[in-house]
Amino acid sequence: MDLQVLRSFQAVAEGLTVTEAAAEARLTQPALSRALHRLEEEVGAELLQRVGRVLRPTPAGRVFKEYVDAVLDSYDRGRRAVAEVVDPAAGVVPLAFLHTLGTWLVPRLVTGFREAFPQVRFELHQHGENGLVQHLLDATADIAITSGDPGHPLITWRRLLVEPLWLAVPTGHRLAGRPRVRLAEVAEEPFILLKPGYGLRSVTESLCRQAGFTPVVGFEGEEVHTLRGLVAAGLGVSLIPSSPDAAATGDVPIRYLEITDVHGARDIGIAWLSGRTLPSASRRFIDHALRVTATAADGRW
Repeated sequence: MDLQVLRSFQAVAEGLTVTEAAAEARLTQPALSRALHRLEEEVGAELLQRVGRVLRPTPAGRVFKEYVDAVLDSYDRGRRAVAEVVDPAAGVVPLAFLHTLGTWLVPRLVTGFREAFPQVRFELHQHGENGLVQHLLDATADIAITSGDPGHPLITWRRLLVEPLWLAVPTGHRLAGRPRVRLAEVAEEPFILLKPGYGLRSVTESLCRQAGFTPVVGFEGEEVHTLRGLVAAGLGVSLIPSSPDAAATGDVPIRYLEITDVHGARDIGIAWLSGRTLPSASRRFIDHALRVTATAADGRW
């Protein structure tokens, strides 16, 4: 049984066409079709069936894929472990992180780490909170940088820093001239929020509940830059992370106000699967992230 055929089966079962999977494997489409047919003969069951113009896994195919995923993951981790024995300074760090941390925290951590280990490569994945947990559980990432503890029994989480949240209002807003406000003062105004599944959305809803109200949803987006733009356009208010990239947008007509009636902040942390032995490059990156955030003034840069 060829590992490349297993990878192609995995790719097709996850939605690729046979033509696309064949291109990835550098095979012709007929050659891959024959290889998949031989795989079914070896397993003794139909694994893929045609639905319209694509192939979908059969019930037997879905069961088989679980074991294929485990075999390929184990093989890939074994190759990484051997590579790191041969060259301890090299390796790959599969890292998943929140969209909102991709403009400042993740680049700084990665840059600092690569100064010490320039041969290490990173496989990066951006996602919302739910997607980060799934990356860890699926073993497509060794490490995730999250807002808040995922609270999953299989995941270990450590706090890196506490990131303040500001109330963002347009420059012409009735509260724009004040340095600080109570969150309850905007209870009747529309909120520009991230979509459900993002950590900042959950934190915002929780802080609003603590302030005694449920936010009126004015718009749901997928990026903090979108939230800022819509606040600047006067379409609502929003709770925005007080990160360095927020201060760097001085051309956007927004005022950032400290909130005083609730603790406007979110925890940023690093997570990994508790029972999984991580390759040395990933373990070193976790140590690096914990060390540099612990020594930063006020937990920030």
